[in-house]
Amino acid sequence: MRVRFAPSPTGYLHIGGLRTALYNYLLAKRHNGQFLLRIEDTDQGRFVPEAEADIMTSLRWAGLGYDEGPEKDAGNGPYYQSKRTEVYREMVQKLLENGHAYYAFDTPAALEDMRERLKTPENPQPKYDAATRLHMQNSFTMTKEAVADALATGKPHVIRMALPANTNVHFYDQVRGEVEISTDQLDDQVLMKSDGLPTYHLANVVDDHLMGITHVIRGEEWLPSTPKHLLLYQFFGWQAPEFAHLPLILSPSGGKLSKRKAEEAGIPVSVKEYIQAGYEPDALLNFLALLGWNPGTDQEIFSLSELVEAFSVARIGQSGVQFSMDKLKWYNAHYLRIRSVGELAERIRPYAVAAGHDLNQTSLEAIAGMMQERIHFASEAITHAPFLFEAPQQFEAKPLKKAWKTATADLLRAFVQELQAENDFTAVRLHDGLHQFAEQKQIGLGAIMLPARLALTGMGGGPNLFEIMAFIGKNETIRRIEIAVQKMPEQLATT
Repeated sequence: MRVRFAPSPTGYLHIGGLRTALYNYLLAKRHNGQFLLRIEDTDQGRFVPEAEADIMTSLRWAGLGYDEGPEKDAGNGPYYQSKRTEVYREMVQKLLENGHAYYAFDTPAALEDMRERLKTPENPQPKYDAATRLHMQNSFTMTKEAVADALATGKPHVIRMALPANTNVHFYDQVRGEVEISTDQLDDQVLMKSDGLPTYHLANVVDDHLMGITHVIRGEEWLPSTPKHLLLYQFFGWQAPEFAHLPLILSPSGGKLSKRKAEEAGIPVSVKEYIQAGYEPDALLNFLALLGWNPGTDQEIFSLSELVEAFSVARIGQSGVQFSMDKLKWYNAHYLRIRSVGELAERIRPYAVAAGHDLNQTSLEAIAGMMQERIHFASEAITHAPFLFEAPQQFEAKPLKKAWKTATADLLRAFVQELQAENDFTAVRLHDGLHQFAEQKQIGLGAIMLPARLALTGMGGGPNLFEIMAFIGKNETIRRIEIAVQKMPEQLATT
């Protein structure tokens, strides 16, 4: 079992690309096979210099290590298509010699003229195929001498695949089942461009064969091209790999998750954006695994090793699957909650630093403990708890109206006196002290807890009140309550 992930470095790794990489990785590891990374960088016009590094960084972040690829040559490299040009030229020469490929010298203007000239209501978009090639300037319409002269003088040209006319290509797709496509629906694919570089279609077939790829898992958009690839395998006399074409990832509003639709729905497109947003790699992988694959059970939480054990191509669905940010956030919250407090503290640290808070490990772990059950992202431990660092300027109106009674000011002042006498300012002791205070005053806990919480946080709910008090300290706790005794009735008077 040998599979490959072969992205093109024309931009940052797409979220759909990571799903493709994941499925390839799972299949390989499930069968004790090899997972290869190949960089398909023949499209020089769209090449993005930083894209290659982004692809590798994203795969490392996700934990999808490759067995072969850049910097891991196992004798099948190089793993960059731009460095394999001589291999492709040798292979395309074989196709030329056996009549399965031909030279075409048509200019862009000639191609456009052909499409206009041969257009009919039945065929509004003529292809360069077995019929139209006879109207163009190529090896089929030129003498051998004319072709030789054109090549000798450096006339711009491409090399096209000579597709047989009116031929049905049958193949079995491990997701789609039996597929049949007629060559009449296809064009004579360009195999070698005028710049001397191969197209995807030639390069990926040659590389998959020479690298021993046994199974190809890729996006649904490549399904119509598969007959061309299978014919190339046939022309070369090679055995084709097994194919599986993944269902589309759909936007919440339906239709393919295009860049435009993703932006409209607030869905990040690149893996880099998910990393920057603070998503856990485990959460993103778990979510993507179930975005098209069904384990056959109700289980929703899978570690990477559990995914390897459960995965099978047979359970990949054919229908497109809608992307749900809410579900992904749910996964992210889950994986934050199963982290140790120490692990979560380390995830919180960079956000604390960015916010200007110089906190030691004890403080970070205290924040992690308070916020762990309340956040979807590590950053929210800081952004959703401003009260840990500064006194509230306003109090939530509804809980304030509920909390403020005639006796509230006196209760808060009396509670301050109790706090001033407290030498053990820990959460456990503060919990016991407030309960004792309520018993002494013969009041319900809410009569003191809610106004105290509002005084310290400005909010009617939130993390454990006593842990907040211990975190901000005795002096700050007393200061905030004393200020709130003045500000709370003033705010009520203005609402």
